Amino acid sequence: MAEILRLKKSNCRNCYKCIRNCPVQAIRFYGNQAYIANDMCVYCGQCFAVCPQEAQEFADSTEAVSSLLQGNETVVASVSSAFLAYYDGIGFDAVRRALMQLGFTDAEETARGAVLVKREYERILREGEREIILSSTCHAVNLLVKKYYPTLVHCLAPVISPMAAHARMIKEKMPQAKVVFVGPCLSAKDEAMAGAADAVLTFSELDRMLADRQIVMDTLPENAPREGSTRMFSVAGGILKSMACENETYTYMSVDGMDDCRDVLDEIEKGNISRCFIEMSACVGGCIGGPVMKKYSLSPIRHYQAVAACAGKADFSVDPLPEECVRCEYTSDRAERHEPSEEEIRAVLHQMGKIHPEQELNCGTCGYDSCREMAAAVCRGKADISMCQPYVMAKSEHFTNTILDNSPNGILVLNEDYEVQRINRAAMQMLHIQFQSDMLGQPVMNIMDPVPFMEVLQNKIPVVARRDYYAEYGIYLEQTILHDTTARLLLAFLRDVTAEETDRQYHERLLELTAETADKVVDKQMRIVQEIASLLGKTAAETKIALTKLKESMKHEQHEH
Repeated sequence: MAEILRLKKSNCRNCYKCIRNCPVQAIRFYGNQAYIANDMCVYCGQCFAVCPQEAQEFADSTEAVSSLLQGNETVVASVSSAFLAYYDGIGFDAVRRALMQLGFTDAEETARGAVLVKREYERILREGEREIILSSTCHAVNLLVKKYYPTLVHCLAPVISPMAAHARMIKEKMPQAKVVFVGPCLSAKDEAMAGAADAVLTFSELDRMLADRQIVMDTLPENAPREGSTRMFSVAGGILKSMACENETYTYMSVDGMDDCRDVLDEIEKGNISRCFIEMSACVGGCIGGPVMKKYSLSPIRHYQAVAACAGKADFSVDPLPEECVRCEYTSDRAERHEPSEEEIRAVLHQMGKIHPEQELNCGTCGYDSCREMAAAVCRGKADISMCQPYVMAKSEHFTNTILDNSPNGILVLNEDYEVQRINRAAMQMLHIQFQSDMLGQPVMNIMDPVPFMEVLQNKIPVVARRDYYAEYGIYLEQTILHDTTARLLLAFLRDVTAEETDRQYHERLLELTAETADKVVDKQMRIVQEIASLLGKTAAETKIALTKLKESMKHEQHEH
């Protein structure tokens, strides 16, 4: 299955906004990453419209359309009448000229195809054979019914969409033509893949193509007459406004927005609604509230007025198509959905620390409406327990407390007013504190010298391994103090180095005593050496005199002989 919508992993920041806004929960989350489940998606585009990180993107058709325009084929644009809202103050003639400058052979309004759709709706109403009739102009609604309300598929009016009808009208006149739909809708891209059109451009994609070619639409006012009641198809309630609702046995109503559509479908499924023609639009306000409009150019009242101001009471003049070209039958395309058992859901809730019903906060931060819904999504493989923010916070707090309480080092956390915010068990023992509550919110000066903390905060330089003696506790403390500028907290790591200091002082004294003893020994040895040297000198002199006398005596005796 081709990806109409996809998610740029590099942009996703796990805010879960797409999950919260997806009406069918077609977002999977695993491996710390969100993914779109295309088999479940109805391509309403809400995830794209609400994503704050630009992580959601739709399949880009500009390259495919450019290739069509560069060829030798006839290419005609079918333009949604929502252009009246998107291109403020610009008439269709200006849009048509700009499209032809891009290379299109011609351009027409999709509202021309809507004339055939409207007439088919009116025929079905005149016959009055169907109990419930759901308009089938919105592809996202059609997918919603086919995938999630398969028992109601028979309620969809067996009529193709205005886009498909207009494409067939164009190809009836120009059999070799390629038709490119231009509008605010993402689901139309999926519909086009089934053959309704050859390609789909959103208004934002068209803007990029025009900008690349430096084509600017004329903004001069046009004197075109108000015409085409089916231009109102692009606004909520506009289908009914353009129709002749003459069969009084039916109730006529308009519903827009996926939540309201689902509510109505639920009521129909329960059998609570009868003899009703219901105009349905996935987008609030109709096509003028489409995802591209909502993302870049949403102004509901002004946009409604822009369309209504140009829509006439009469229909566009169009050539009819054979009945088989306008009618169709919709079939179920049920999205497979594993329904977990109560035991499976309870097991996941227990993992999330939600043992009792009152612990199910239903805060919605995970993107699901209730803890049970999220637990069911986890069972289906669509979600991860880590998406539960209270669970993650409780787990993180428990983990932090375990580290703090079992750390052999004292840990002290102060705010920038030097008030104690956190103190662990080791620090309490070092500072002779019996209860943690006694110190929380109290000035640090009540238990420690505040000067090192003040130096860190004022000089923006951490204190590292500073040792001070605290006489009141009879201990030496080694302090490392840091300033967390983001959290605006001072963190102190304390280590009891009393034993080290005592040992160090003992060894210093021992060294001093050893040095003194060594000095005394050296002095004594020097005196002995000096005395020996003196004795050796006296003996050597006496020996020299004796030897000299002996030598002289021997010479004298030798001379006499």
